[in-house]
Amino acid sequence: MSEQYTEFIELARELADISHAEALLSWDQETYMPARGVTQRARALGVLAGVHHEKLTAPRLVGLVVELSDRGCEGEEAVNLRELKRVQDRALKIPKELVVELTETQSLAHEAWIEARSRSEFPLFAPWLVKVLDLQRQVAHRVGFEGTIYNAFLEVYEPYARTEELVPVLDELRRRLVPLVERILATGKRPATGILDRSYARSQQEAFGRRVMADMGFDSEAGRLDVSVHPFCSSLSREDVRLTTRYDEDKLTGSIFGTIHECGHGLYEQGLPEDAEGTPAGHSISLGIHESQSRLWENMVGRSREFWEHYLPVLREHYPDQLNGVDVDRFYAAVNQVEASPIRVEADEVTYNLHILLRFELEREMLEERVGVGDLPELWMDRMEAYLGIRPENDAVGVLQDVHWSLGLIGYFPTYSLGNLYAAQFFSRAQVEMPDLMDQVGQGQLLGLRQWLRKKIHRRGKRLTAQELVEEVTGEPLRVDFLMEYLEGKFGELYDL
Repeated sequence: MSEQYTEFIELARELADISHAEALLSWDQETYMPARGVTQRARALGVLAGVHHEKLTAPRLVGLVVELSDRGCEGEEAVNLRELKRVQDRALKIPKELVVELTETQSLAHEAWIEARSRSEFPLFAPWLVKVLDLQRQVAHRVGFEGTIYNAFLEVYEPYARTEELVPVLDELRRRLVPLVERILATGKRPATGILDRSYARSQQEAFGRRVMADMGFDSEAGRLDVSVHPFCSSLSREDVRLTTRYDEDKLTGSIFGTIHECGHGLYEQGLPEDAEGTPAGHSISLGIHESQSRLWENMVGRSREFWEHYLPVLREHYPDQLNGVDVDRFYAAVNQVEASPIRVEADEVTYNLHILLRFELEREMLEERVGVGDLPELWMDRMEAYLGIRPENDAVGVLQDVHWSLGLIGYFPTYSLGNLYAAQFFSRAQVEMPDLMDQVGQGQLLGLRQWLRKKIHRRGKRLTAQELVEEVTGEPLRVDFLMEYLEGKFGELYDL
């Protein structure tokens, strides 16, 4: 290892340390920070973002990247150089002043979103969204892009992907998904009625969720679970992974599947390669791959019949009155009920991607200035009616339900659908290589799957691109077939299609 590369890695780890501090402050803002602390927190985050930008674009690090690129690197050195250079090239085109302003604006916009959502008043948030979009457009034009402006943001969350390649995949998913949704809804079946609409004490929801997390293999000495307005996973390092969920005593499955979902993210973070920690190669590949881990655990494991064969008796211990007389078949059907719901995070497996398609379309139209921010509430209502046949009763469960736009996370939403597609393809392969996988799940033995995922995906870090990983693990490129065959098989049986 050359002196130049050693210095390069030391500087890369400094950047990781700054990111650690930024993540901690952001996590605190969403969990424990007093409401009046927002102004100072926005300033602090802005300062840290500026420091990170200065160090990333410092002449010495830029020079090292040039020297190492000219010399040529192989193996892990090449991965670290490639990934740091990718973000550095972008950062060099964005002035520090814009980075600081955007970070401060997003912090303040997030607080405005919380108030607007609590009061269901979009006009309270609209001016902040206008400002966030304006600043993000400035970023896009400075970094440059080919094709649609959306590519400037998709690249941040799904590296090496392009909107022009993603649209046909989502179009195929829509073409095959809409008829399935229509057939299921036409049956009129509502298996959750009378089971999930009872009162379930919060303390017992938390106890059950923590039990499942432990069985999944989440290391509580290297992470924690808290409460936030919007569930999320924030990784400060592989030894400090913060999860959040939310509880509603009238919606049992919200916390159960929210906790399992975020734990799937957390397992990925805790399983990243220890020998590459603090370097680009030690990070996760993309948000789509990250989402595949949470959706695989939440849906393909957590909503399986085998899972509830083991865990329904455990849950009944917490709620003997509410679940008295409820057998596995009935509960399994209930937690897989398909309905036209306005809430994305509570949507079933079948309708979920229609929520993503709506957001993906609106994001692109806003960025390309084909629709105005003021038009969003009505457009949201119209498209929900067109896709799912419902109109949300207010903005809190409509255009204001997601945190992403307040945080400037433009380009993030399509990674959710990519995550579903990746998850189905990975899970299909896991079942081939572990023929007794679902038998293990039915006995509450979840560590075998965790170990398979850790070996095949988590420990790879960022050494491959998302597409390379999919082909390495499954032997073929990403295909819609795996998700659709899974959905058609499972829900065809449940709804007698």
